[in-house]
Amino acid sequence: MSIVRTSKLAAALCVGLAFGPLPAISGDAKPAAPDKGATIEKGAAGAVGQGSWSAEVAPNTGSGIQLDDKQVELTKKVSEYFNTLADMKGAFVQTTSDNKRMKGKFMIKRPGRFRFDYSLPSKQLIISDGEYLAIQDLDLNNEDRVALDQTPFRLLLRKDVDLIRDAKIVEVQEADDTIVLALTDKSPDAPGKIKLVLTTKPALEIKEWVTTDAQGIDTKVEVTNLTKGEEIDPKMFKIEAVSLNKFHP
Repeated sequence: MSIVRTSKLAAALCVGLAFGPLPAISGDAKPAAPDKGATIEKGAAGAVGQGSWSAEVAPNTGSGIQLDDKQVELTKKVSEYFNTLADMKGAFVQTTSDNKRMKGKFMIKRPGRFRFDYSLPSKQLIISDGEYLAIQDLDLNNEDRVALDQTPFRLLLRKDVDLIRDAKIVEVQEADDTIVLALTDKSPDAPGKIKLVLTTKPALEIKEWVTTDAQGIDTKVEVTNLTKGEEIDPKMFKIEAVSLNKFHP
């Protein structure tokens, strides 16, 4: 296993997953420590996937746009949507900047846990246990990891989502029953941008997101067949050894 900690990969890993050959470092290396303003709360010993992931966000190192009252209202609305998410699952289609499409199924369990199983023939698995995010290739039997707190996805699935407090908002608008909100992390350890697209009718719901990495490469993920309210077994988010992990195409 190799542990990845480059800023390029960390930006791409907010499940835009526009990753090519992974720039790995020595398997003996340790993940970069969280910034001084961050803490990762671990659950009880022996618990599965219990990292509560209530990390503090680093101080603002730049400014986003100046929000008017309507934009503040929309941003708070999106924050509340993610705060009310508990367990959710569905299907996804990923489109990379060179128009390559991959699909699969995903599961989310807040705070901080998610799992993306890519459909055959890829046999790739992206899984977060609330502390680390692992990329596993079940064909090649290898794995790469990055500290979850170094990815911008933490802003949306942390214990208490507050995008006005924790993110730099670079775009927010509402039109045709759709809210578009683009943001970046205030932490320099999690570069890149996420653009969220949510439908507002019949109720507010995530429709897709586009991630832009530090090199300006976009990856779009569209989600469908969303199911909420059904409790997902925490064991589904346990990072097993690649040879032991089960593929759920």
